[in-house]
Amino acid sequence: MKRGTGPIRGGLLRRHHDFRLLWLGETAGKFGTSVTGVAMPLIAVSTLDAGTFEVGLLTAATWAPWLVIGLPVGVWVDRTRRRPIMLAASAVSLALFAAVPLAAWAGLLSVGLLVCVALLTGTAAVFFQTAYTAYLPAVLAPEDQPEGNAKLHGSASAAQIAGLGSGGLIAQLAGAVNGMFANAATFLVSLLCLSRIRHREPRLPRVPRRRGALAAEVGEGLRLVAGDPWLRTLTLFGAASNLALMGYQSILVVFLVRTVGLDPGPVGGLVAAAGTGGVAGAFLARRVAARVGTARATLLFELGLAVFALLIPLTVGGAGVLFYVAGGFCVAAGVVAGNVIKASFQQRYCPPELLGRLTASTAFLNYGTIPLGALLGGTLGTALGIRTAMWITTAGVPLAALILLFSPVGRARDLPASPREPHTPGESHRSPDGRHHAPAPADEPGTT
Repeated sequence: MKRGTGPIRGGLLRRHHDFRLLWLGETAGKFGTSVTGVAMPLIAVSTLDAGTFEVGLLTAATWAPWLVIGLPVGVWVDRTRRRPIMLAASAVSLALFAAVPLAAWAGLLSVGLLVCVALLTGTAAVFFQTAYTAYLPAVLAPEDQPEGNAKLHGSASAAQIAGLGSGGLIAQLAGAVNGMFANAATFLVSLLCLSRIRHREPRLPRVPRRRGALAAEVGEGLRLVAGDPWLRTLTLFGAASNLALMGYQSILVVFLVRTVGLDPGPVGGLVAAAGTGGVAGAFLARRVAARVGTARATLLFELGLAVFALLIPLTVGGAGVLFYVAGGFCVAAGVVAGNVIKASFQQRYCPPELLGRLTASTAFLNYGTIPLGALLGGTLGTALGIRTAMWITTAGVPLAALILLFSPVGRARDLPASPREPHTPGESHRSPDGRHHAPAPADEPGTT
């Protein structure tokens, strides 16, 4: 289906060839990334006898590229076609992950090499994710974007859950090092799917640029976020929410094993069970938004469900682990549903030529709080005790959503479809042709 055509009955996966390939490739990539999150630390610990700091360095290396190159990547993505960037990023990730077992066979594997791989694949992820977010609106018509975002976020959540569960199993069956071949294979699937997409973006004309144009365009993206009340609110909320989420997630395993008294084995199953809330959130996002409005649905998911995070510190042994499962399920559902709504909102609201810079600017600000959250959780746990730290950090999850409540989002029924759209709180929007419509299911980097 081409952009601009009317809606066609039937699900996107059945009727839209290009979206089906994009969905399959992205799902495979998310599964591989999740497996990597388990396999790389296992290689460091079991094969290289790495210390705690070195294992933490692997995680930091994965996220550091967002802070270093995230903003200029947004400009570069807006200057060129997005699909070639995604193909190159997938190919680089495939080669790097396959190189890990090859290096081990050659006797060259080291913690330093793993950190380099994490840094380079993290860099590829910055390019891929920024280009992918800006590419989706070129593939789907506006009326299909909410369904597309819901399917992509839902499958990504399911793939991440499966990857967490499979990472340890793959390492056990094939060895932690050889298990990286399985991860490389997922990026091969992604590469093949992207290469078969039929849609071709028009070649962008060459525009002469003066010295300092890159910095000026980066500043344009930041000013877009800072100057728009809707984008500014959602970005500030994402940053605050990530701070709280990472605060408790960084000490969650320590809490479940040392404070609750669980064996390491069941912990993975409990985390996966709580993570299924993300699939439920993706399923519910469009339906709830269509019924109550996109702004109200955002509050319901991001504030209403976030309150259940306070169940997590109540977790004790035996049947008391259900407190964690229930709280974690609700938090995951709220985060993913909110991201579905936010992603479709940004794709409709932002001018296409600025979407890459918007993605990079929000990701830079949102992801910048992730290492701070991890540091906060560890510091509070050391100073005040693990359970007290869990109370403080989980309380931060609903408190972060107060940013939404006391903003234009809290006074509106729907998120606007464009910066120029007139809006009256509590009313439906008027489309450009003058007709009223129900809140379009115009439902983010992830970003929370």
